Amino acid sequence: MKLGIVGLPNVGKSTLFNSITKAGAESANYPFCTIDPNVGVVAVPDKRLDQLAALYNSEKVTPAVIEFVDIAGLVKGASKGEGLGNQFLANIRECDAIVQVVRCFVDDNVIHVEGSVDPIRDIETINLELIFSDLDMIDKRIAKTAKLANNDKTAKHELEILKELKAALEDGKMASSVEVEDEEDVKFVNGLFLLTTKPMIFAANVSEDDLADDGESNENVAKVRKYASENGNGVFVISARIEEEISELDDEEKAEYLESLGLSESGLDKLIRASYDLLGLMSYLTAGEKETRAWTIKKGTKAPQAAGKIHSDFERGFIRAEVINYQDLLDCGGLAQAREKGLVRLEGKEYVVRDGDTILFRFNV
Repeated sequence: MKLGIVGLPNVGKSTLFNSITKAGAESANYPFCTIDPNVGVVAVPDKRLDQLAALYNSEKVTPAVIEFVDIAGLVKGASKGEGLGNQFLANIRECDAIVQVVRCFVDDNVIHVEGSVDPIRDIETINLELIFSDLDMIDKRIAKTAKLANNDKTAKHELEILKELKAALEDGKMASSVEVEDEEDVKFVNGLFLLTTKPMIFAANVSEDDLADDGESNENVAKVRKYASENGNGVFVISARIEEEISELDDEEKAEYLESLGLSESGLDKLIRASYDLLGLMSYLTAGEKETRAWTIKKGTKAPQAAGKIHSDFERGFIRAEVINYQDLLDCGGLAQAREKGLVRLEGKEYVVRDGDTILFRFNV
């Protein structure tokens, strides 16, 4: 999974990126301190992996990972060359979702590029720049496709879709508002890599004082939650500054610190959960002496396609899957014992994989 992080300057975007990736992107109290796209890869915390690895004494543990791309702060007029952010938008076109960091804290010592804290104004500023960027791309694609449309039925149909997308964008709407049902049309739209078709998650950045009640007492967070609910977006509350402090601690110290703040999970955990929920993702597991590993798939994925995540040969030559819930496997103390108790199921091509399934695939190529 690849997530692009966007936001206005000085909303806590790069501080958040630093803390969750420990990549060391420069963070300072002035606009445009991030002048190059920063990329960091984060392992998805999964206690199930550690437990299974201990059971099998695995030589290697491979968690699922998320790639984060942080770009320079966008400002009003970025699509017209203002600031530095727009030139880096191409770096997030292939991301699976966009995390928009929104400032919900008031601090006179931290400059706000617009002079005041107003999360909805900030969201609309960012969204408008994404719309302008997509419009520019659509215009170029229309000019190219129009030349082919007279003699090519496919090009003619694609031109109609492009014009529909353009009309929505010119109306100030996200491209995702255009409903496309035909499978080939969906592939075409997805292949445009439009920023405004991507799922959006809002990271409401608050002060430490607002973390304990998950921002319930913060009126700015309430505004973001209302906006997200009305537009089908994900949202979670975070304190980028606290995440920065947590990133310097080991696991035991981190747990103690979170407990002292009245928190059950870190902001990174919240972000991962929000991302998986919004994108409809989950993980199945494979376990053995050589490696225990998590594989991220879409909810609703059938066994052969899940096997294909490991290797295309697994999908092509799929015979069956031996499936057991990871907790049942742990409780039994091993696969052989689980088989004796009849807890290992043989599943075929129509089996829909569940979160937490531990699977051994049988295939023949």
